Amino acid sequence: MIYKISLPVDKIFIFIAFVAVLFILLKFLKVSLKLIIKLAINALLGGLILLIVNYIPQVNVPVQWWSLLLTGIFGIPAAVILIVIYLLKK
Repeated sequence: MIYKISLPVDKIFIFIAFVAVLFILLKFLKVSLKLIIKLAINALLGGLILLIVNYIPQVNVPVQWWSLLLTGIFGIPAAVILIVIYLLKK
């Protein structure tokens, strides 16, 4: 069986835009670069978790602008909470 994998390019751009806005906001507030990098890595890993989980059969967490916003701001914990909420609701 061959699976067709298509990346949601529009959603990836929205996520990157949220992370970029967060980066600019933190830089404007004079937050240290070390903390900004840590938050950016956390946000990118959270987005990657959402993307990977959606390729697991029987699991299709809806990726919408608000879930991307939460994952962009809070990172891995937000991705895990969104997955748990989806699985409990299912």
